[in-house]
Amino acid sequence: MLNYQDLMRDLHVKNDSKIVMLVADGLGGLPMQPGGKTELEAANTPHLDALVADGVCGLSIPVLPGIAPGSGPGHLGLFGYDPLQFLIGRGALEATGIGLELQAQDVAVRGNFCTLDAAGKISDRRAGRIASEESLLVVKKLQQVKLAGVEVIVEAVKEHRFVVIFRGPGLGGSVRDTDPQQTGVPPLAAVADDPASQRTAELANQFVAQARELIKDEKKANGLTLRGFSAKPNIPTYQELYGLRAAAIAVYPMYKGLASLVGMDIVGQAKDLAQQIDVLKQNWDKYDFFFLHFKYTDAAGEDGDFAAKVRRVEELDAVIPAIRQLGPTVMIVTGDHSTPAYLKSHSWHPVPTVLHSDCCRPDSCTTFGEDSCLRGGLGQFQAQYLMGLAMANAGRLSKFGA
Repeated sequence: MLNYQDLMRDLHVKNDSKIVMLVADGLGGLPMQPGGKTELEAANTPHLDALVADGVCGLSIPVLPGIAPGSGPGHLGLFGYDPLQFLIGRGALEATGIGLELQAQDVAVRGNFCTLDAAGKISDRRAGRIASEESLLVVKKLQQVKLAGVEVIVEAVKEHRFVVIFRGPGLGGSVRDTDPQQTGVPPLAAVADDPASQRTAELANQFVAQARELIKDEKKANGLTLRGFSAKPNIPTYQELYGLRAAAIAVYPMYKGLASLVGMDIVGQAKDLAQQIDVLKQNWDKYDFFFLHFKYTDAAGEDGDFAAKVRRVEELDAVIPAIRQLGPTVMIVTGDHSTPAYLKSHSWHPVPTVLHSDCCRPDSCTTFGEDSCLRGGLGQFQAQYLMGLAMANAGRLSKFGA
C-alpha cells in the first residue's frame, strides 16, 4: 500500500520552479481577553495581507487535533513527513545543527542551563536567557565531566542551550526529560522508558551530578536540565522524496540541524532576518526549494509578551516584498505550531497558513489572521500535506494513475 512519501517519490518531476517556505516559529496565537485580537490580527501586516488577497489561506494542524507539538515534529510536518512516523529527538537536532555528526552508538541530548534557588528548585528555566558568550564559559566547565565506559562530548549551542553526546555501546535513546517545564520545583531525574535505555539514564544522572558540582557557584547558570534524548534517526531526504535541491536559511542551530537531517544544504551564516534575505538572494539560482526560519515570534510568545510578538510579526511582514521580488513560483508563509502569549507555551491550536502561486485558486480572504484563515480555501488540513500542495502548485507532480 502506497503512503504519502511513496507518492511523492513516484510522482515528482523536475522543472525550473522555485518554492519558498517562510516559517515563523510559533506563529499562531490567542486573544489576551475575550473578543480581542490575536497577535497576528493585531499586527500591521500590509504585505502578508496582499499575499493572502492574491493567494489561498487556511489553518494547518501540526500533528493531530489537540496535540501541542515541539518544534521538531512541527517542522517535520511542514516538510512533508508524518511526525508520528518519523521521530527525531531534540538532542539530534541540536547536535547536527552545530555541525556534529552523529554516529551509530551515539545518544544526543539537548541541555538547558537553568537557575536554581538555595533549595535546589528552578527559579528560571532558561538562566535568564544567558548570553552565548557567557554560556560558552560554563560549557567549558561541563567538558571536565568524565564517565566510565563512554565518551562524553559537550558543546555550546546558543544562549542557555548546549548539547551532550554520550558515545558508547549499549545506549538507548528512550529516556524522559529532566526539565519539569515549570519553576518552583527541582529538576527531575532521568528515567528510562525501556530496558535498552537504562544505562543511558544512569549516565545522564551521573553527568548531572558532576555538572552541578562544577557550576554550583555560577550566578545564573548554576543548574541544568536535559531534554530530547535521541539516537541518530533514519529519514529519507528531500532529494529522494521531492527531487528538490533544497536549502535552509536559519539562525538557530536546532533548525539547521533538522533541515540537515532531511537533506537540505545549510547556506549562509545569517544572524538576523535581513541577512537571511541577503543569503536567499545570493543563492537563488542554486536551489529549487528554500526554507527560511524566523524564531522570534515563538520566543515572544513563550515570554508571554503579546506586544513583542506583534512587533516580531510586523518585522516578518517587512521582508515579504523582498522575497516576492525574486519571483518565487510558490510562496508559503506559515508556522510550525502556535505559541500564544496568553498561554506562554506551545499550544494545539491550528496555525495560519498562506500559499501563493499563479494557479492556487484564490479565496475571498484579504487579511492574514486566525479568523480569516479559518474561512480560507485551504480549510483546516494536516501540515504534512503542505509540501504536496507546494509541489503541485509548482508543477512538480505528475498525474496519479491512468
